[in-house]
Amino acid sequence: MVQPDDHRTYGMFIDGRWVEAAEGVRHTRISPAHGVAVSDFPAAGGIDVDRAVQAARRAFDAGPWPGMGGADRARVLRRVADAIRGRQAELARREALESGKPIRQARDEVATAADLWEYAAGLARGLHGDSYANLGPSVLGLVLREPSGVVAAITPWNFPLLIISQKLPFALAAGCTVVVKPSELTPGTTLELAAMLHECGAPAGVVNVITGTGPEAGSPLVAHPLIDVVTFTGSTRVGKAISAAASATLKRVSLELGGKNPQIVFADADLDAALDAVVFGVCFNQGECCNAGSRLLVQKEIARPFIQRVVERARSVVVGDPLDETVQIGAIVNDAQYHKILGYIAAGRAEGAHLALGGKPVTGGPGLFIEPTVYDGVRPEMSIAREEIFGPVLAALEFRTVDEAVAIANDTLYGLSAGIWTSNIDAALVAARGIRAGTVWVNTFMDGYPELPFGGYKESGVGRELGRFSLDEFTELKTVQLHSGPRTAWVTPRR
Repeated sequence: MVQPDDHRTYGMFIDGRWVEAAEGVRHTRISPAHGVAVSDFPAAGGIDVDRAVQAARRAFDAGPWPGMGGADRARVLRRVADAIRGRQAELARREALESGKPIRQARDEVATAADLWEYAAGLARGLHGDSYANLGPSVLGLVLREPSGVVAAITPWNFPLLIISQKLPFALAAGCTVVVKPSELTPGTTLELAAMLHECGAPAGVVNVITGTGPEAGSPLVAHPLIDVVTFTGSTRVGKAISAAASATLKRVSLELGGKNPQIVFADADLDAALDAVVFGVCFNQGECCNAGSRLLVQKEIARPFIQRVVERARSVVVGDPLDETVQIGAIVNDAQYHKILGYIAAGRAEGAHLALGGKPVTGGPGLFIEPTVYDGVRPEMSIAREEIFGPVLAALEFRTVDEAVAIANDTLYGLSAGIWTSNIDAALVAARGIRAGTVWVNTFMDGYPELPFGGYKESGVGRELGRFSLDEFTELKTVQLHSGPRTAWVTPRR
């Protein structure tokens, strides 16, 4: 493995300027694949959070952005989309170095992020309210859709540029101003995005990026009284804490949280297509994905041969240096996540599941690598069948009927997504309608489009990102009633 020489030093972006943290503390990011420093950046505290929020507040209350025409905001967003495309290779390499994800995958994610900015630009022009001329001859009712205010956007380490692009352009399209706090593990591409926004014409204070940990920077950001909306992607545990903290000032909260997503394979499915999707679903991004297909539900009559095919296919997945174009599984993001995954693998053995493949670290170098792992003989009550592992670990279960498959699929705290593989349209419809999840794929898995909303049921979150409904998270509705002609007197004047 060749050691990269790509170290970058960053500042925070507040009110149109690059700044250091008030206390002068900095963090260094070590590549999880290569064991060398690849970036360092300021460690924000409460003073820095307040500076960023005050800048965003001024930009919303007195700046041009909220009152700017939708066409003008759209032009800025489209320029950002073009800038992202123009720097695809550079941004992908930064993501691979900081997160450990394979470089080929990172390039695809950068392209998808640019598409989201372009789609949001269209929403900026189409934002509208409603009118009611049917309330009587002297009344006209107007429903205005206005930007909510200052948004706090807190993003995770697994898809740094992609997930901020599921939030930021939509908030900007609505006319909001934003303070972004990316994960302290992967802030690089978010800071690069701030520079692109500045170059593309976003006024000072409209987008601010602070860097630091959740306790030191994220918590005071959520609690700040001048924040109107919090949008967060991350763990369900942290999402609950954010929701509780935001309730003190009744902030609107949008949460995209964890998942324990099933892929349900019926005996009549195209088994070759399902096989590839099952291995992709659990190995993509090292399994560090809220949408990961970490549960495999297979109809009993084909379960043994199909699971064996999954094992053989997963054995061929290439694990290694994320900068290698042939690699499909890169490095686990940090030591804590690495040991968490290994802990779940050990729990699967202890609970009586059969380890059919993997279960061990990949050693011999400085990086944090775990081989694809498949458990069969899994029962629904086992932790590996119920809890989010966030690693390349697949739990295989069996079912007999559609109703049983739906019951197993729903038997977790989560409800983010699911995949269904069948040639029977009746089975597909019954399962799709019965599964309590925000996204259900039929005969495909983990496809996504900017037009389609994304979010979860149950403890997978609150609210929706993407699509035209995403603007609901960043706008308020105001009713205006106009009356013409004389008013009917409530009090009759004395004569």
